[in-house]
Amino acid sequence: MNVKDAVAREAVLRALLDAIGTAYQQARAEAQQLLDAAAQDHGLRQVAAALPDGRQVAVVSLTGSTAEAQVTDERAFTRWVAAEYPTEVERRFVTTVRPAFAERILHDLTATGRTAWADPQTGVLHEVPGVRIAPRRARTHSVRFARTGRADIARAWHDGHLTALALPHLPADPGKSP
Repeated sequence: MNVKDAVAREAVLRALLDAIGTAYQQARAEAQQLLDAAAQDHGLRQVAAALPDGRQVAVVSLTGSTAEAQVTDERAFTRWVAAEYPTEVERRFVTTVRPAFAERILHDLTATGRTAWADPQTGVLHEVPGVRIAPRRARTHSVRFARTGRADIARAWHDGHLTALALPHLPADPGKSP
């Protein structure tokens, strides 16, 4: 292949990648919205993905979201630690909580899913100010292809069977980008 063909090939594939990438993100967002609704309404957690001819090519499964304790009000959290555990505070130009102690508290709060922390030495239950349990990762979904799923999709694309199902519409005006 010569340089002219190589750069032309790259330019064509880049234009197609841009169009397909945008269409993929839109399709993924729509699938997530519908999967979330199906999970809430019917408890559905998995759906088989099939080609127009009915061949199953993948299974799409919801994955759970995760939450973790996060300091949302540094001053309130630091005041609480300074009052309850003064040895865990480092004083510089600014008062801060020792990172190892903050990490331990946040880890324990994440494990319980609450902002109440029980001191393991005294058993005293503290409502920890300046911290909340917040989503770290939104619920999403995964696509697991069947053993021949990718090859079946490639064959269906080659045979022209995916146009109505998945291929993005390219603009009618070639001067406009998708």
